Amino acid sequence: MLGLAQTAFSGNPLDRAGDRRNDPAGLAAQEDNPEALAAVFWQGRPLVEAGPAGPRLAWLAYGHARDVAPDRRAFLGLWKDAPVFAVEVEGPDDPATGPLAGLGAFEELRAAAAVLPPQDLAMAGVGRSLFDWRRRHGFCGVCGRATEDAAGGWKRICPACGAEHFPRVDPVTIMLPVWRGGPEPLCLLGRQAAWPAGRMSALAGFLEPGETIEEACAREIAEEAGLEVTRVRYHSSQAWPFPAQLMIGLIAEVAGNEARPDQTELEAVAWLTRAEARATLDGTHPTILAPPPFAIAHTLLRAWVDGFDG
Repeated sequence: MLGLAQTAFSGNPLDRAGDRRNDPAGLAAQEDNPEALAAVFWQGRPLVEAGPAGPRLAWLAYGHARDVAPDRRAFLGLWKDAPVFAVEVEGPDDPATGPLAGLGAFEELRAAAAVLPPQDLAMAGVGRSLFDWRRRHGFCGVCGRATEDAAGGWKRICPACGAEHFPRVDPVTIMLPVWRGGPEPLCLLGRQAAWPAGRMSALAGFLEPGETIEEACAREIAEEAGLEVTRVRYHSSQAWPFPAQLMIGLIAEVAGNEARPDQTELEAVAWLTRAEARATLDGTHPTILAPPPFAIAHTLLRAWVDGFDG
């Protein structure tokens, strides 16, 4: 992890072998490799099996997986020189009750994030994002014609106009506002109406065209909570495959403590001392439920409780 903070969906152990994606003959040879493995997806859910230490990704011999899903596959990279693929089974019927019976169950990825090993989760996130992008880009954004798969699932080509389309990542700032003007530092959490009762989290929003990370952070905090940002400090980032976002984790110092939820993005906000934030993370706060441990909002809150300041 390059000595940096590790967040869920990071730590992919594969050599992505991006330089090999544009070699059709080389990719064909990888598909014919008897050691090739595949993770299987259905409706965005990875196939998960029970392992000796708990749930884990179910790996199939690639030849078997290709027979089940012959047209939807992606080259994920190399694992100790063995090629690794992802395949997606289409259709309304659960393949775990049909051709893949007895090999595991297809689990919703947010639920699986709480139980899968970190490296398995990282690989599952890549596969889910790629297949979601493919579903959304079946037609050319330039001329509207159907596109074709290329580069091992990492590119779509329009045969009509020649346009090439690549997976995109949407940057999102996610930030913990911090105020230091009182007897002790406080951090701010916000709540969306659709969340489970008591759940609160960091503030977040997409970057807009022509905007820096710092500007987006300041704008979102002003829009959602009515606070002025005076300083921004980067903490960590997280790949978030729902469908393909990069969460940029920040600690943002603000000028005042008169936070006002905008009632559009947020219905409520709450200032917490470090002791109150620690109780939230430990599950002992009487009213506030922390963001789930696999979310970068949880990572930011934990970092601030442990002394990381904006």
